[in-house]
Amino acid sequence: MPARIARRVCLAVAVAAAATGVLGWRGVAQAQYLAVFVDGRLLKVTSARLVGTGSIHLDLPGGGSIEVPLARLDRVIADEVEVKPEPIPEASCRFAYASQALPPNTPFAAQIRRASKSANLSPVLVAAVVAAESAFKPWAVSRVGAGGLMQLMPSVWLEQGLASPYEPAANLRAGCRHLRALLDRFGDLTLALAAYNAGIATVVKAGGVPPYRETRDFVRRVYARYCPGHPGVG
Repeated sequence: MPARIARRVCLAVAVAAAATGVLGWRGVAQAQYLAVFVDGRLLKVTSARLVGTGSIHLDLPGGGSIEVPLARLDRVIADEVEVKPEPIPEASCRFAYASQALPPNTPFAAQIRRASKSANLSPVLVAAVVAAESAFKPWAVSRVGAGGLMQLMPSVWLEQGLASPYEPAANLRAGCRHLRALLDRFGDLTLALAAYNAGIATVVKAGGVPPYRETRDFVRRVYARYCPGHPGVG
């Protein structure tokens, strides 16, 4: 992206954030989603919709809107918090690579094993993430542009040099590298999974798993499949 355009986008986001007071956890009553930018900015919005294949239109609380390149977004998640958040303990299952048997009839099993091994991740863990993100549908596209088996945002698959997120083997390799990078950064699987779903900035700001229902449900769904009997699944 040209530097001039990037500066304009940053300015637009900063102005919108300042005008609506969206950089805190409480936000504005009308907000329904949280846009998490790759530079760490958090922006509460009332709606988010794709514009073509490269941009997203964000409507702001109190009126107004901005359009930003998808490559600048880490995630967009539902801005709904658990009223009484249940604690999510640390994982008790091994997440490093091992020759584990995947559940029978797991789609893309061979590709999952290869991608997992290349990133030193448990193939059972990766299969659980794929199940939670896309239900093993390689052409799945979210309302905000995440695509493929591991629902990669453009900021992830473009950074890794992919032309498209929909080729299963390439998507799995990129998704596994991304998850491994999050594990290396946070040193904790629960936090890495939370960041995978909600973006790095939300985990950093929360100092742990954010209170968002979507994120906490995602972590529980992964653990329910990857680590049955985990005390945080409940």
